[in-house]
Amino acid sequence: MANEKILIADDDKNICELLRLYLAKEGYTTCIANDGEAAFAAFEKEKPNLVLLDIMMPKMDGWEVCRKIRAVDNTPVIMLTAKGETFDKVLGLELGADDYVVKPFDSKEVVARIKAVLRRCVPAQAAPDGVISYDNLSVDLTRYELKVKGNVVDAPPKELALLYYLASHPNRVFTRDQLLDEVWGFEYYGDSRTIDVHVKRLREKLEGTSDQWSLKTVWGVGYKFEVKE
Repeated sequence: MANEKILIADDDKNICELLRLYLAKEGYTTCIANDGEAAFAAFEKEKPNLVLLDIMMPKMDGWEVCRKIRAVDNTPVIMLTAKGETFDKVLGLELGADDYVVKPFDSKEVVARIKAVLRRCVPAQAAPDGVISYDNLSVDLTRYELKVKGNVVDAPPKELALLYYLASHPNRVFTRDQLLDEVWGFEYYGDSRTIDVHVKRLREKLEGTSDQWSLKTVWGVGYKFEVKE
């Protein structure tokens, strides 16, 4: 049985109770918040293993709560959005959301997604070493730190994770869908534009760093971290 703690943040108390019941049945501990301010306060106090975060909430919307969470922690976040609401997948991913579910949803699907996200988000200390280094480049997933020519460069968690994954498999070509599955885990809702946006931003940060390696586009296929033999 699971023993992780899940924070459910939604202003619909019926949805919160339904999710609480399903998650309790699966062995999860839950805490509930019905507005954005309460959600972030509960996040700080309860230190959950994962957050289910509704977008449209009073006092503070889910976007802002996600921003505040990502400013201090890398806890997995699954966004909840009502059918018909405008949901910008790229914005959600750039803010650091790990997945999202559209209402009305099947509670079993939500539980399955929670399990999948928790499996992917292994604590950094469990990763072997967690540091990838090349000429003038260091990607440290234990500290979520990117160093270029010895200087720390700001990078969102998903940019770091994408660069780490590509650099961990030098000269191997990955399609956009493969990268979405491996780094984000978006099995059904992956948007290939997300990879393009993140690679573009990484290239801007890495430009001129080294002539020993580069982020290469393989036209018609995807991307690779190319290292000179």
